[in-house]
Amino acid sequence: MQFSERIKGVKGSAIRELFKVLGNPAIISFGGGNPAKECFPKEWAAETARELIAEKGDVLLQYGPTEGYMPLRKAYLEKVLPPLGIKDATIDNVITMTGSMQGLDLLAKVMINPGDTVLVEEPTFLGAIQIFNIAQANIVSVPMHDDGVHADELEEMVKKHHPVLFYTIPTFQNPTSKVMNVETRKVTARLAAEYDMLVIEDDPYAALRFSGEVMPLIKTFDTSDNVILLTSYSKTISPGLRVACCCGNAELVRKMVIAKQGSDTHSPNLNQALVAEFINQGKMEEHLRFINSVYSKSASVMIDAMRKYFPEWAKFEAPEGGLFVWVTLPEGMDANEVYQRAVKDKLVAFVPGAPFYTKPGICDNTFRLNFSAEPEERIVEGIHRLGDLLKEMRG
Repeated sequence: MQFSERIKGVKGSAIRELFKVLGNPAIISFGGGNPAKECFPKEWAAETARELIAEKGDVLLQYGPTEGYMPLRKAYLEKVLPPLGIKDATIDNVITMTGSMQGLDLLAKVMINPGDTVLVEEPTFLGAIQIFNIAQANIVSVPMHDDGVHADELEEMVKKHHPVLFYTIPTFQNPTSKVMNVETRKVTARLAAEYDMLVIEDDPYAALRFSGEVMPLIKTFDTSDNVILLTSYSKTISPGLRVACCCGNAELVRKMVIAKQGSDTHSPNLNQALVAEFINQGKMEEHLRFINSVYSKSASVMIDAMRKYFPEWAKFEAPEGGLFVWVTLPEGMDANEVYQRAVKDKLVAFVPGAPFYTKPGICDNTFRLNFSAEPEERIVEGIHRLGDLLKEMRG
């Protein structure tokens, strides 16, 4: 069978492949970015869904507008964006999506021609790499440091390559959990204006903060309307609802609507209505306090266990938020080999770092651990097993 050029050579998601091994309940998983089950508002969702269908079933069970469920768009515009510093947006700047991944897919369809250069952080979210590869983009990377991307290196790459867009997760970046400093955020917005470059500010983890200073959005420094903000509710409310919103240039948003018409017509109305009710009922602030207390404890348990059981040559830092810990092994040590041994011999799973890089063979000595999906006792046990394996493999 002859496949299209755009799909040739594009690999499946390493994280989605990982789910195949998790059918065994004995496996301790530090793999995906799954929120903790106890953080889902299950009772509220069940009762609210029942009420919504009883009161608005004729609307919610019918086709809906591609732009999104109006009460959710208004809630995002009036209650979510202003506290973040975005106060001059209108309803035409807002679209709802079936997860932020759809936002990336729509933006790739709208903005990228085959061969166009896109700039990404290195490493970066592997789903973005997959989408940009399918769009046949020329992916160029700018390196991550302890405080995220550096402004001078970013400017150098923009001047050299003139990318059509720069994709960034500036707060608690996936996979590293690094945070971009304020100066680089300002420079990013300036470069967007100077080079007519779209900046995709992907922001799924910023609300999951345990410590440190709250950072302003890149969008708040945007003078050219070239920054588009993606806000996912997968990590804060529920990934299964597949609901996200975005705020950006009205003309660009309209093009995304047209692309979405040919994708899924519209996102599920009931799911959008649940998120709208959660926001409008004022549930989010208290919910975030609760889930951040859960994740802060889980992160501390993992870091304490890593300090106790990992060899000193395995480098990592305690995150200030998000869902991940990034680990770097000595040069020449293959994290994929560690993964194979960990699953087979220790019944522990994680995500090797290689898929988060734009080219194969780069930083094979890295891997990502997720601390949100397992209970504390299994976190400690899994880290203990993994630490023993690292010591065994290093000799």
